Amino acid sequence: MKNIPVSLEWKNNKLYLLDQRKLPEDEEIVVCEDLTKVIVSIKTLTVRGAPAIGIAAAYGILLGLEHTGLEEINKVFDSRASELVKARPTAVNLAWAVDRMLSCQRANRTNPDIYQCLLSEAQNIHQSDRESCRAIGEHGLELVRKYPNILTHCNAGSLAVSELGTALAPIYIANEQGTNVHVFVDETRPLLQGARLTAFELRRNGVPCTLISDNMAAHIMSEGKIDMIITGADRIAANGDAANKIGTLSIAIAAKYFRIPFYIAVPLSTIDYATNSGSDILIEERDGAEVTHFGGVRIAPAGVSARSPAFDVTPADLITGIVTEKGILRPPFPEAIQNLMV
Repeated sequence: MKNIPVSLEWKNNKLYLLDQRKLPEDEEIVVCEDLTKVIVSIKTLTVRGAPAIGIAAAYGILLGLEHTGLEEINKVFDSRASELVKARPTAVNLAWAVDRMLSCQRANRTNPDIYQCLLSEAQNIHQSDRESCRAIGEHGLELVRKYPNILTHCNAGSLAVSELGTALAPIYIANEQGTNVHVFVDETRPLLQGARLTAFELRRNGVPCTLISDNMAAHIMSEGKIDMIITGADRIAANGDAANKIGTLSIAIAAKYFRIPFYIAVPLSTIDYATNSGSDILIEERDGAEVTHFGGVRIAPAGVSARSPAFDVTPADLITGIVTEKGILRPPFPEAIQNLMV
């Protein structure tokens, strides 16, 4: 899978981000040399996908500190962490990665080599995501072989993580091994992450796919053309409720009606053990202009009000299974998730 795009890279004490706002037409790189640039990049979706923004935050908190002394690093670290966590509140991987960096800083607050320790921790977070995505792909492979005609929503591929993806990982592996896979890609309004990003990376890697508008999904299910739905998620509560891109809930409801299995693929870092249920998940509300405008062009009457919640919550009882790097979790999810902590 040599053609999978890379969402981010750390080199020469700078963070390089593939600007996902410009895809698929242009593959531009944004170079971040300070924390502010990273925060703006997260907020504006230059980098997106819960695992990817967690990795970006882990590196971003270090920008500009490579020649800073021990005392100054300890002085500014908490405030830097706080700024990052506020950038996108629904994605738990962001807070998870920042918490890991904070723990490392506190454990090394008297260590003269604190910067190198922190950089090693950020690199460990990056590498563990690569390994998790590969393991998710291997565990989900049996599902794709059994259900090769798949619907996915938003983008849970390599652009949302370090490489390979979560929901797309088993699809890539199955396709590489010769399974006749076909993916229906929801366009994913209002920002078209499915049309712009998922279709882009699937085609680049030779995975057969068909782009559909979001409101076609139930119709395609009714035609018997979909064997399985698989998506990613930005946060999973302790009871198995899952927050993912707006529109996921509608698909899950339709899947239940048509008796189509609905899976979610995530690394364990996306499971928030401290959040009891989906009703406790803070849903990011974005600018309504994302709905009234597209590509800078108004598509709705001037003055009309609009909402743009970035996510919705799919209740656990609509989810068939959760694919993780440790295997596939099955209902009842509270027990399955609790067992991960043992």
